[in-house]
Amino acid sequence: MVADQGKSKSDISLAGTFGCSAFAACFAEVCTLPLDTAKVRLQLQKKAIEGEGAALPKYRGLLGTVGTIAREEGVAALWKGVVPGLHRQCLFGGLRIGMYEPVKNFYVGKDHIGDVPLSKKILAALTTGALGITVANPTDLVKVRLQAEGKLPPGVPRRYSGALDAYSKIVRQEGFTALWTGLGPNIARNAIINAAELASYDQVKQTILKIPGFTDNVVTHLFAGLGAGFFAVCIGSPVDVVKSRMMGDSAYKSTLDCFVKTLKNDGPLAFYKGFIPNFGRLGSWNVIMFLTLEQAKKLVRSLESSS
Repeated sequence: MVADQGKSKSDISLAGTFGCSAFAACFAEVCTLPLDTAKVRLQLQKKAIEGEGAALPKYRGLLGTVGTIAREEGVAALWKGVVPGLHRQCLFGGLRIGMYEPVKNFYVGKDHIGDVPLSKKILAALTTGALGITVANPTDLVKVRLQAEGKLPPGVPRRYSGALDAYSKIVRQEGFTALWTGLGPNIARNAIINAAELASYDQVKQTILKIPGFTDNVVTHLFAGLGAGFFAVCIGSPVDVVKSRMMGDSAYKSTLDCFVKTLKNDGPLAFYKGFIPNFGRLGSWNVIMFLTLEQAKKLVRSLESSS
């Protein structure tokens, strides 16, 4: 379990850990997907080219983007991509979160006593983030493709009717390996963000528990979850923008090409485009996920200990 402090806190089975992690990640995904959809639309929105009528950007700000999508496409459009999103969280969330504690224990060694060094926490989270997204990249690709559909002009037919149709068409039209489009920036993004989330949550929680008056309760989990979300957005936003643009637009030849074109056409601030909705998304996602995870593990621990 993230930020477990002793053996009594880590006596949950690997299957139970994976199940709790996948459930918590899926629950957080459903609750915050509208913010993620807004974030993706803002990241895919390119700067208007001078001399082309100076059209105002369609999406402006977190609430404005959510409102525009709901008004023009219907409220259901805010949850577009929820099916592959849940596929992703079952695989990626279950692997990256569920394997964090075992991998961390592997890195420090079975005879380690005392607090785990921050460097080992970061290394463990980088490892599980990279491994998890390598498996789950196809689900991430399909989710971004479906979220990007709404930016097409009215009357233009949609490419995909749903998640399964998207998987099928991508394989048929672009080849099986196309499901791993954007894997490079996706590994970078998710390994980095996973390290920022899990290691910071682990460290912040460990620090808070040493303050007199604080215990392992919902308040501690809330503060640690917000800290994890903030660090994740600050560190991972540039690679997140590159990942979204590569997955949503086939015009880029490589990760470097996407980075260079984004920098050249939109400027350095483009890498923090959608920062507020990204923090709104990741901050709330982390709070919901970690609160759910802690309670789910508490329940599973009691069930396993009584069986």
